[in-house]
Amino acid sequence: MTRTAKLTITPPGKPLSGRAMPPGSKSITNRALLLAGLAKGTSRLTGALKSDDTRYMAEALRAMGVSIDEPDDTTFVVTGSGRLQPPKAPLFLGNAGTATRFLTAAAALVDGTVIVDGDEHMRKRPIGPLVEAMRTLGIDVTAETGCPPVTVKGTGRFQADRIRIDGGLSSQYVSALLMMAAGGDRPVDIELVGEDIGALGYIDLTTAAMKAFGAKVDKTSPVTWRVEPTGYCAADFIVEPDASAATYLWAAEVLTDGAIDLGVPSDTFSQPDARAYDVIATFPHLPAEIDGSQMQDAVPTLAVLAAFNETPVRFVGIANLRVKECDRIRALSTGLNNIREGLAVEEGDDLIVHSDPALAGQTLPAEIDTFADHRIAMSFALAGLKIDGITILDPDCVGKTFPAYWRTLAALGVTYRDKD
Repeated sequence: MTRTAKLTITPPGKPLSGRAMPPGSKSITNRALLLAGLAKGTSRLTGALKSDDTRYMAEALRAMGVSIDEPDDTTFVVTGSGRLQPPKAPLFLGNAGTATRFLTAAAALVDGTVIVDGDEHMRKRPIGPLVEAMRTLGIDVTAETGCPPVTVKGTGRFQADRIRIDGGLSSQYVSALLMMAAGGDRPVDIELVGEDIGALGYIDLTTAAMKAFGAKVDKTSPVTWRVEPTGYCAADFIVEPDASAATYLWAAEVLTDGAIDLGVPSDTFSQPDARAYDVIATFPHLPAEIDGSQMQDAVPTLAVLAAFNETPVRFVGIANLRVKECDRIRALSTGLNNIREGLAVEEGDDLIVHSDPALAGQTLPAEIDTFADHRIAMSFALAGLKIDGITILDPDCVGKTFPAYWRTLAALGVTYRDKD
């Protein structure tokens, strides 16, 4: 399929209003897919996300002997034997971070060799801390560059019962180990070390999903979990809407003084990025400092929104954004400065946005390099709601988590031009 080269947004000049349901949560869908694939029996996942990232996970599980049917646009029916089989070829996971990290750990439960690989972007994303933690359990795993590809020679057995891992770089490492541990042959304690533990809320998502599929996992201290070797059993599982996707719609609403009904109250989300709702609600008087450590995927939304705030905003606790699908701190500062030089400044791993509400209503032609990152594309679309001339390069990259994003905005009243 030919990708669209660019898309220029026409400011609507009116409040955006209507119903706009976010897709299912990518984070929860990929957790549920893996756990259902590890379970014995048939699970039905409803409300699930169908996107690039979840397709990579589903295809990898199919390659390891799991049957997955898709009766409609939001359902996966997953039938597993209780054990994953060695795939005949390396697992290709594109730039899907959750799928890559989760399957790297799960490969230890396979009796055989599994190679986990991805595209050129994934081959730059670090996985060393997960690899080192797996080695402490006696698992034969190698990643020559510290990034994918990763080779795992699994046996389903562990030679130790305790893992200590620095979760500061990515909570996905911790989630991967937790889900793996329930499939082993002995209880395992997983302990976080280091001062900066990112996105603890995503670990809570993981343990909740594990319990839904029959695992026994207990939090024995603020930074330690004990996982029993229960394995997993099939379950029917409902995936809640994606809170990260919701942030774009919440921001579009306040930017245009609109009324967008997401079909789900903000306080019913269990995902960490839902915390952004209360911050967005303060616009145009956002806090002078925003700590993004526990709502990392919402930071691009908040940073672009901050461009129109009454006063400057400093984003802290966001160092992890440098190792996402791209260096998101650099992508945000580059895009904002393409709109107007000096609009954003990087200070170490902090991002300062020099807000200017007078940007609204101006014509400021700017091509936004998305760096193939869905969140950069979707967040900078918000700038196009208020500034004429905002062009998003590679807009189809939103297919990673929100394939209907541009259609969703159009249904609310947004129009486009120069679509090549």
